[in-house]
Amino acid sequence: MDEALLLPGIQQHKIRTDRLRSAYLRAGQGAMPLVLLHGNTSSSLFYQDFMLALARSGLYAIYAPDMRGFGKSEGRAVDATHGARDFSADLAAFVQALKLPRFHAMGWSLGGNVVIQYALDYPGWLRSLTLEAPASPFGLGGTKDVEGTPTWPDFAGSGGGTAAPTELVKRMAAGDRGSERYSPRTILNNLYFKPSFRLSLEREEILLSAFLMTKVGPENFPGEIMPSRNWPLVAPGLTGINNAFSPKYLNQWGLVELPEKPPVLWVHGTDDLIVSDSAMTDFGGLGERGLAPGWPGVEIYPPQPMKKQIRSMLRAYQQNGGEVQEVEFPDCGHIPHIEKQEEMLRVLTAFIEAH
Repeated sequence: MDEALLLPGIQQHKIRTDRLRSAYLRAGQGAMPLVLLHGNTSSSLFYQDFMLALARSGLYAIYAPDMRGFGKSEGRAVDATHGARDFSADLAAFVQALKLPRFHAMGWSLGGNVVIQYALDYPGWLRSLTLEAPASPFGLGGTKDVEGTPTWPDFAGSGGGTAAPTELVKRMAAGDRGSERYSPRTILNNLYFKPSFRLSLEREEILLSAFLMTKVGPENFPGEIMPSRNWPLVAPGLTGINNAFSPKYLNQWGLVELPEKPPVLWVHGTDDLIVSDSAMTDFGGLGERGLAPGWPGVEIYPPQPMKKQIRSMLRAYQQNGGEVQEVEFPDCGHIPHIEKQEEMLRVLTAFIEAH
């Protein structure tokens, strides 16, 4: 990794697990292991300031791996038919390679769904589970109600073809650092963050570099693109991350039935444009705003009620004996640990220290 991207106090390491070559960031000398999982089109670099803030307490040993296809980790192909299980198995291999004991985990965005999958696949390992602006338990796109009912039988409206404008994918592949409409920089500032929030230029350049490290192609981001006869004319394919998080392959409602339930903290922003009940990343949400040509209307293709789906699952989790805490940050977009760092730090550390 370019050393210019690392902040003082952050160490970058590489390790070969039994699944792939993984890069990770490390901070803190405490005894309590905490693993942080990043989201889509990002890397562990998105956590640096938050890691340093956590490390100042002296309580935590903090690890932030780059998931496959992101950052400096190996770009192994994602088998979308496994849902999030490729990523949960990668996390298990990472934890095993480092010989970590039971640990606390926090996942941001799709990283939240990875740690949910880890809880499902490797029960008993998590001391607590923090979900920061996670996607729905039914993934991204293609469902129309709280129960996760598919909008179309082929799950059209989810998968690799819906992830981003083709122009963005081209610009990512070209390493574009400009500020045009579909540039990665513009997407970062106007979609990831609440548009009124701005980082310092130094931090923006670091996060943009992380964005551009994403491996672009049919095996990684956004994944294989499959046509559909159903609007919006794309359906999930067999490979790549955005297909893996299609409801065709992802259903994490099983968390409700875990016999041993780790305590769950769900944090999210009121102004999240990526995960909401009318998201800018969802064709139903775009159609409702008049931004998706051919939209068949709310009766046929409503916005995916992402937050309602998350809340429904967590209420059922609680009713089945699990502990759930929900915190919603006002005036905050998709990345509370950056946009509301101090508030997020207080909430997370109080939650972890209680468990």
